[in-house]
Amino acid sequence: MSTGRSLGAGTVSARTVGVAPAPVAQPPGHYKMSGLLRSEWTKMRTVRSTMWSLALIVVLSIGIGAIATAETRAHWAPGQEFGFDATRVSLIGVFFAQFVIGVLGILVMSGEYGTGTIRATLSATPRRPLVLAAKVAVFGVVALAVSEVVAFVSYFLGQSLLSAPAVHTTLSSPGALRAVVGSGLYLCVLGLFALGLATIIRHTAGAIGAFVAALLVLPIVVAALPSSIANSVQRFLPDAIGRTMISLRTDPHLFTPWAGFAMLCVYTAVLLLIGAVTLVRRDA
Repeated sequence: MSTGRSLGAGTVSARTVGVAPAPVAQPPGHYKMSGLLRSEWTKMRTVRSTMWSLALIVVLSIGIGAIATAETRAHWAPGQEFGFDATRVSLIGVFFAQFVIGVLGILVMSGEYGTGTIRATLSATPRRPLVLAAKVAVFGVVALAVSEVVAFVSYFLGQSLLSAPAVHTTLSSPGALRAVVGSGLYLCVLGLFALGLATIIRHTAGAIGAFVAALLVLPIVVAALPSSIANSVQRFLPDAIGRTMISLRTDPHLFTPWAGFAMLCVYTAVLLLIGAVTLVRRDA
């Protein structure tokens, strides 16, 4: 049956005579987590910023740790071994790499908002919390693997540079293995912390600003407070948690390493939960 008729030299279409067009077939709507994981992995590995960021994490963590330990060995003085934390010196690059992994975690989410591809992602997967879960899983695995590798390489390289008479440690030294593994876990969770911020804020510049403020500005503000207040507050800051994680000795004013790490995990979980709620309620 024709949906239009000729009128002289022209044609009246189905839309003109009020005939409804044929409905467009919709996808069945069954989405498996495995497909979402493959999709997020493809997005992450095909973006050049990911590879550059991961390379920068490796260079900063290992390079700065090596420079710090080599400089310490070159200027070693008798009696310096008292209070010296060889493990912390070799892992000092973590405090520079944390900014890079934070930016990478932000770009995993905010990058799609910036390009507008988040609309296609959410249209293909209406169950939005699954999208966030897939991003968290893929980024978390990659961040953990890279962070632990650079932590162990930084440690072994740093300790090899701290030759006699400088003091060095081994993984069997009390607290050394915990510090090395903990530094990798700290970087990984901090990256997820940044991803949670980006899910809430959605803008790359705003999320980076909030992340840097949490790591740099807050410690400065707290340090300006009276010592009685600062000592009670600083233990809750991510920066203080990181210092404790990579150190063999703990500050009595701070949480123990694993207690502080648990606190950081709580921060991250809260941000991701808030991000999931806002992802569902707001338009793309």
